[in-house]
Amino acid sequence: MVCRRVVFLSSDHEDAAKLSGVLGLAAIEFEHVTNLRDLRKSLLQGSCGAVLTEAFLPDGDWKDVLSLACELGTSPSVIVTHRFADDRFWAEVLNLGCYDMLAQPFDAREVLRILRLACGQAPTKPVACALPAPKSLLAS
Repeated sequence: MVCRRVVFLSSDHEDAAKLSGVLGLAAIEFEHVTNLRDLRKSLLQGSCGAVLTEAFLPDGDWKDVLSLACELGTSPSVIVTHRFADDRFWAEVLNLGCYDMLAQPFDAREVLRILRLACGQAPTKPVACALPAPKSLLAS
């Protein structure tokens, strides 16, 4: 399966510009959003192969993104980005159902490798989908 669309949730416009360039060369549609509300709107508008999200956001964190993905009919792969992640954090991200974690600053080859693998897997519900969510992010 080809990854046709990736959404990046981040307040960092410089990282978004870098990713846009990398994904544009690979003919992958790229969208940058800066908050959970805009991510929700974007995901409801059309299919998405993967969501790249910063670990910590102004209006939430990566677990909120994972919860939002759980509420969708077909869950996109969620990939967390972080500049200072350690093995313990990486294990938590994977154990709760994210596809993977990408270190920052981004390496173009690694970004493309992870996205192609994430989009090539059959859609599955993350482990976190079985956990009770505190609120519906789709209803906001």
